Amino acid sequence: MKKSVLLSLVSVAVLGILLSGCGKKASSSGSESKTLNVWAMGDEAKVMPTMAKAFTKETGIKVKVQALPWSNAHDKLLTAVASKGGPDVVQLGTTWMPEFQKAGALEDMSAYTDKYNNLKSENFLPGAVRTTKYDGKFYGTPWVSETRVLFYRTDTLKSVGYDQAPQTWNELKDAAKKLSARGKDKYGITIDMKEQSLGFMFARQNGSKLITNDFKDPQFNKAPFTEAVSYLSEFIQKGYAPKADLGMDVSQTFTGDDPIVPMFISGPWMITAVKDTAKGIDGKWAVAELPKGSKNNISSLGGSDLTIWKYGKNKNNAAKFIDFMSTKKNQLKFMKLSNDLPALKSAWKDDSLAKDPYLSVVGKQIKTAMPMPETPKFEELAQSYLKHFESIAVGNADVKTEMNTFNDEAKTTLQSN
Repeated sequence: MKKSVLLSLVSVAVLGILLSGCGKKASSSGSESKTLNVWAMGDEAKVMPTMAKAFTKETGIKVKVQALPWSNAHDKLLTAVASKGGPDVVQLGTTWMPEFQKAGALEDMSAYTDKYNNLKSENFLPGAVRTTKYDGKFYGTPWVSETRVLFYRTDTLKSVGYDQAPQTWNELKDAAKKLSARGKDKYGITIDMKEQSLGFMFARQNGSKLITNDFKDPQFNKAPFTEAVSYLSEFIQKGYAPKADLGMDVSQTFTGDDPIVPMFISGPWMITAVKDTAKGIDGKWAVAELPKGSKNNISSLGGSDLTIWKYGKNKNNAAKFIDFMSTKKNQLKFMKLSNDLPALKSAWKDDSLAKDPYLSVVGKQIKTAMPMPETPKFEELAQSYLKHFESIAVGNADVKTEMNTFNDEAKTTLQSN
């Protein structure tokens, strides 16, 4: 009787241990399937929940998408760094990547690239990959990309002797000069004085290295850069481009039989804007790759990357989500939902891109497009450049003097902690 009782007690104890072990295993599994927190910005955040639902359906992992307006996203991310909190996955604009990598907020992706083939850097546009790489390591995955191309009215250009878009800097200036001669309040092109990448992009086309020696030594007062600044400022000084914002959108400046501004440089989002708002010009406009400078016609590359936040608690599932978002199928699906263009090279071979008369041109340009210098100080440099460029283009300040001052300011900025 005692033996039976003892065996019963032992059996109960063993069963308790087994149940305890099972409970711990279930808890561990539960931690693997916690809700994934994703922070997304701007228009991308509006359609991210649709992609998140598809991910949940495929994996069973729940996703909570928090939409952040670009206007306060940067401050919210800085707060997350300070508190060592925040999301599991975050969308970062390409020019923000250096700052948050330097702050130690981004996870080294090398632990995940072997496990998830879609995360391998060779899958993506070379320029987009550059925005994720620091000190030989990758801290994000390219997601959506954009570049700048030339928009032009084919009929208006033809009227001044151009059967195709200008192919070189000389042709671009010649065409703009002839177009501006059509009469009062007519221009050849817009040179946007608030577009921070424009001067750096044209300087690269003229052979400028922009910043050397591990982003410590600016080259903004060297000939390749100053020549590009002189070239751009002359459009404004000579009246080939407006001196100030006209206060009109593309539906007003790009339409009509004699458009106010028949050429402008912008990104692929303007393709939709022209189609939707510029009425009566079907078959009378096109996009082209940028004209070539003395060395090349490299355009700027922007967009966003997806990163694993260093302080997230769900890193493996975060990698799984980014892997999901990086398939050709989902890159194209996201493009259809948002009009954002993919960073995945194979997606550009799809007919929806390769055979589109406008996007196929963007696809050619984006292959060689390069991001702005990968330094946390770029935003500060860009604002300083715009100030000096306006002094030259509108105030007729001396190019060399302004660029010497800009270069000194840039050196101080780059070499400060």
